[in-house]
Amino acid sequence: MSIIVTQLFNGISLGSILLLIALGLAITFGLMNIINMAHGEFIMIGAYTTYVLQQAFIQYLPQSVFSYYFIIAIPLSFIVAALIGLLMEKTVVRFLYERPLDSLLATWGVSLILQQVARSIFGAPNVAVVAPEWLNGALTLNVITFPYKRLFIIALVLMSIFTLVLYLYKTPSGRRMKAVTLNRDMASCLGVSTRRVDSTAFALGSGFAGFAGCALTLIGSIGPTLGTAYIVDAFMIVILGGVGKLKGTIIAALMLGILSTFVELSTSATIAKVIVFAFIIIFLQWKPTGLAGVKVRALD
Repeated sequence: MSIIVTQLFNGISLGSILLLIALGLAITFGLMNIINMAHGEFIMIGAYTTYVLQQAFIQYLPQSVFSYYFIIAIPLSFIVAALIGLLMEKTVVRFLYERPLDSLLATWGVSLILQQVARSIFGAPNVAVVAPEWLNGALTLNVITFPYKRLFIIALVLMSIFTLVLYLYKTPSGRRMKAVTLNRDMASCLGVSTRRVDSTAFALGSGFAGFAGCALTLIGSIGPTLGTAYIVDAFMIVILGGVGKLKGTIIAALMLGILSTFVELSTSATIAKVIVFAFIIIFLQWKPTGLAGVKVRALD
């Protein structure tokens, strides 16, 4: 029983990490139909922002306040990634709407540039981010151990979902974003500035990627290619959940996380990946619109 509970917790933890990564992609890909291959590099930007802030605390502030650096790194990684994402949207992405293949090539080029910039500044080897002391240790119930870092990441994901839902449904800017997602032409006819909504959405999606990068520093070392390992999984979750559907993205991420951990229990990580991919292919053959896809009437 303890093995099942442990694997279930590990699956929810993995699904939470994947969800945090996929949230930003669900916004940009679902709203703007832009295949952003540089999404992984915004994860890297958030991770390196956390690293730089950690070094600043070590060098310029007393040791007694070091444990608080991560609290500041959480919003700072979001802001830095969002600002760089906004700059990218204004200079590159804006000219590639309705051109998905061109956007794929351009954003892939941007991802290579950002990786090289990271190598030039921080070097090619991975660097470690020291977790604050209050995140070390674990909660033990009977014989089952729940690491504080994993529990904290799950709490961050819940906070992110709550904040995003609040933004989309309770703010004028969020409602405009939902309107453009549902029907861009109609929203434009009703006076919604779709260009401004696109800029906001891309910055928001990039910010969530930076937020995910901050969380990933708690799990392991970071490097210029940190985001490359997650970009395929993020696209997979968005497509499986239904493009632009927040509920589907949440279900898909948790489902894939739990499925992967339980399959790995009896096989290897590589075999588990193959089985998960095969499951997704079969599922999309049966339901191409994804878990939360909406059936619409096609008009000639």
